[in-house]
Amino acid sequence: MQPGKAKSVGALIDAAVRGELTTAQALQLCKDHPEVITLALLAAGQRIAELEGQRSGQQPSPSTPSGMVPVYAKPNAPKRRKKPGAKNGHKGVRRKRPVKIDRHETHRLKRCPCCGGPLQRCQRKRTRTIEDTPEEIQPVVTEHTIHRDYCPKCKKDVEPVVPDAMPGATLGHHVIALTSWFHYGLGITIDSIVDILGYHLQTKLTPGGLMDAWRRLAEVLNAWYQQIGEQAKKSAHLHADETGWRVNGVTYWLWCFANTRVCYYMIDRCRGSPALQKFFTDVFEGVLITDFWAPYESVCAEDRQYCLVHLLRELEKVDLRNDSPEWRAFAKKLRRLLRDGMRLRKRPDFAPGKFQSRVDRLNARLVKLAAEEHLDGDTRRLTKRLRKYAEYIFTFLDYEDVAFENNFAERQIRPAVILRKNSQSNRSDGGAATQAILMSVYRTLKLRGLNPTKTIADALRTYLATGQLPPLPDAGIADG
Repeated sequence: MQPGKAKSVGALIDAAVRGELTTAQALQLCKDHPEVITLALLAAGQRIAELEGQRSGQQPSPSTPSGMVPVYAKPNAPKRRKKPGAKNGHKGVRRKRPVKIDRHETHRLKRCPCCGGPLQRCQRKRTRTIEDTPEEIQPVVTEHTIHRDYCPKCKKDVEPVVPDAMPGATLGHHVIALTSWFHYGLGITIDSIVDILGYHLQTKLTPGGLMDAWRRLAEVLNAWYQQIGEQAKKSAHLHADETGWRVNGVTYWLWCFANTRVCYYMIDRCRGSPALQKFFTDVFEGVLITDFWAPYESVCAEDRQYCLVHLLRELEKVDLRNDSPEWRAFAKKLRRLLRDGMRLRKRPDFAPGKFQSRVDRLNARLVKLAAEEHLDGDTRRLTKRLRKYAEYIFTFLDYEDVAFENNFAERQIRPAVILRKNSQSNRSDGGAATQAILMSVYRTLKLRGLNPTKTIADALRTYLATGQLPPLPDAGIADG
């Protein structure tokens, strides 16, 4: 082939590989150089193989956190297996009748609504209770006259403290507690809060004023925040989890440490062991329940429980791409072993030590499975993990209140994820500190079944009247 023709043919093949070959160029190639079609197809096939290899290389590994996987890369959620709702024939449930009735109204027709004829009066009647809020809720505006007197002994002017609002503030404690609960407790955006109070509660606010009031509130409640952290570190068991966060566009991490009585959030730049060392300043004497994220190993804990649901979920992910007989046999054994342990724990008569012989057999099966040698890469990786964490797979069978999964921490971190999606995290380190303090306080109050706005408003009045914040209140655990 002449050099000029070879050059033109090469240009056409390059265009085909890049996906830029036009219809006219393709027809010209088939007409003038049919023998080159084979080379063009081979080159295009090689290019397709390279692209497929790059695409497969971008697939997340089974150990990649869910928050770091793009939405389009996640598989569709499985269909719900059972129909939602209670079974047919179950006892109905409805709202309880209010204890206090504020107003009574009587309704009676004068004529038939169908034909307009007269009605024969009967003694039959029924009652219907309707709860509603006032059409226009007017704020209570109080003007405080503060007398300032002179103290000859101290040689200065003195005046009484007004306990109904922070110094210099024009908004009362209830408004500040309510709006901060809307944002940090329920995840409502600041603009929506301004609209709610402006249109429905007849209280005009500005976003800047709210943020400043919340900052001052967080400074006062920081003592409760520290108490929550100390109570978490002294608890018998503690769930831990983390998720991505943003502070002024920079990647941070939101850590969550929680159990049925406390929920402590910490926003830190680090996702590794240094962040954990900031929280766990001493040996944790309880059971730490986590996923398999490696930095949790840096925590000195009395005992551990790793999430079995994460392990089962990883088996499902590997099943989607690995169909080798070796992997199928290993996954079947591991699933059966883990589910036998879960089934034992779910027995109504289960108690630690009661079925010790069965627990010993489960641990023996686990050690035997972890000691096997395999050629498959995924099987070797999971076997290595079992050898490393075998001591902490069935810890939940030795304690009454320790779960075999870390779902509680994920449920406590979910409100923060919703707030992150609505409000795009924080724009400053000060805002992140306020976020961590108020979220921790509100989630802890919810777990303890306390009214958040009333509890905080009462605490602020006590703080202003006495100069000291009362201790973090304790109450019965709510179904949170």
